[in-house]
Amino acid sequence: MSTRGPIPRILLYTGKGGVGKTSVAAATAALCAERGYRTLVVSTDIAHSLADALDHPVDPEPTEVAPGLWAHEPDVFFNIAKYWRTIQAYFASLFSWGGLDELMAEEMTVLPGMDELGSLLWIGEHVDRGAYDVIVVDAAPTGETVRLLSLPEASRWWIERMAPIGRRVTKFGGPLLRRVVGVPVPDETVYLAAEELLARLQYVHKLLADPDRSSIRLVLNLERVAIQEAQRSFTYFHLYGYPTDLICCNRVLPAAAGDYFREWREAQQRTYLPLVEEQFAPVPVRTVPYFDHEVVGLERLRELGRALFGEDDPSRFLYRGRPYRVQRDGDAFVLSVELPFASREDIALSRSGDELLLQVGAWRRNLVLPRVLLDAPTEGARMEDRTLTVRFTAPTRRKPGGRDDGDGRGRRDG
Repeated sequence: MSTRGPIPRILLYTGKGGVGKTSVAAATAALCAERGYRTLVVSTDIAHSLADALDHPVDPEPTEVAPGLWAHEPDVFFNIAKYWRTIQAYFASLFSWGGLDELMAEEMTVLPGMDELGSLLWIGEHVDRGAYDVIVVDAAPTGETVRLLSLPEASRWWIERMAPIGRRVTKFGGPLLRRVVGVPVPDETVYLAAEELLARLQYVHKLLADPDRSSIRLVLNLERVAIQEAQRSFTYFHLYGYPTDLICCNRVLPAAAGDYFREWREAQQRTYLPLVEEQFAPVPVRTVPYFDHEVVGLERLRELGRALFGEDDPSRFLYRGRPYRVQRDGDAFVLSVELPFASREDIALSRSGDELLLQVGAWRRNLVLPRVLLDAPTEGARMEDRTLTVRFTAPTRRKPGGRDDGDGRGRRDG
């Protein structure tokens, strides 16, 4: 019998394509259900393989595949109709005005990533329905997942800055453009639809970044390329504030693998596994053996789940940490961001108003500064022991009526 409260636990599994993340996600869900939790496993990967792993048909709506276990493979066209239809209709009219035939205009409005994004937004729908204790997400491969999970930063910028400008242009210039040029101009329903879509995206971000609700779990194989991609993803998840609580090393060769695999197994045990344990610490690392049979169907998945978790609760928090915080240091404040695997050369910093712009490689995040730092000059930054620290001079005490008097009262963690 489930003992979990009304707030569902969310476990998001991702990893490089081909490492077995779908099997590990499905195995976790199967074990959760076996141990009494009402569990849903949902695929947000456009190349659905969840039904194959479960060896059971899965519909575009949650399908019960075993007692206490439901599976869901969202439908691409339904996602677009649900989250994108009003905006799509406007762009279709715009492309038609530009000379494309109706069919081609309709196809052009399906932007890359919209189907994956729609699947991701289903997480919020399932949380709102309140029907499950545990929601396990079989996410897209890491690069695509990181890209989708970074979208809330851009959406907040669009809502706060671009939408008001667009509305003013539409209000004052729209009638002229429609009358003189004939170009379709977005009306208020288009802006409202876009804002609703982005608000739902912000909601999913809030759910997945909540350390009391969600965990990201990285699946990898003990191979150099898979480990390197997992390291980059680990850094980016920290950059965007998503809590990671487990590294799962899948397909680890057992001692009985035989002479043919001896060299490969020795590389896994002597080189790659110690490297993963060292590099990802203090996040725990667990292993799953390379089975001598296909891991397909509920019984095989439960076998994988027991190999990974033993008698442990698969849904419990295996590690808790805060990648982004602000603390007082004497007369100054220090903002700290954990960036494992990032070097000083990878990082670029700039500041704009109440935001600190942090770029790591090709990825960028706008960190909204706590109120106490709005008027605090930046002293400098340094990278040390996997953590970027940015030091701020204590702001000058303001006169009554100002937002902050510089004494640290009203400080909030970032």
